[in-house]
Amino acid sequence: MPTTPVTTADSAQADAQETIMLELVDEHGRTIGTAEKLAAHQAPGQLHRAFSVFLFDEQGRLLIQRRALSKYHSPGVWSNTCCGHPYPGEAPFAAAARRTFEELGVSPSLMAEAGTVRYNHPDPASGLVEQEFNHLFVGMVQATPAPDTEEIAEYVFVSPAELDKRWAEGPFSAWFMTVLDAARPAVRELTGAQSGW
Repeated sequence: MPTTPVTTADSAQADAQETIMLELVDEHGRTIGTAEKLAAHQAPGQLHRAFSVFLFDEQGRLLIQRRALSKYHSPGVWSNTCCGHPYPGEAPFAAAARRTFEELGVSPSLMAEAGTVRYNHPDPASGLVEQEFNHLFVGMVQATPAPDTEEIAEYVFVSPAELDKRWAEGPFSAWFMTVLDAARPAVRELTGAQSGW
């Protein structure tokens, strides 16, 4: 039976599909280059562009997720609705909407920018470092999530009091409270003062 030989171009294409590139930035968020995703997270870490999404239901409860155990970075910990990295040249807003749909199977509504935050959070368990210039987004979720199990182990909607209880029990991602605190003014504007955020 005849076979089709694998050409160098085919191999290069397969490698390109597996290689995820991130956008490196300076302290002001200006693009200065690119780096492979894992390399950018190896200590001491390279400052790169990221995003974090916080989605709320009609009752003002925050959707949080527990990261799948198969993830190489921060597996099995609770974190915000969605987080990730834009592809080089991709707008953070577009990346946030795309990734939220890929992970949770829902599109955010009323999603708005909520500022940026820069942080350096080592992950003791993996030895990787989150050295990020993070674009924050808040919005609503009006459909029932259908999570990708390769990405998300479980999800739950929480009130501020329920989040405090879960936070005390842990574990959460190293960056979670940093990004939530930075997004709080926009969260309050979205959910109203009565929500308690």
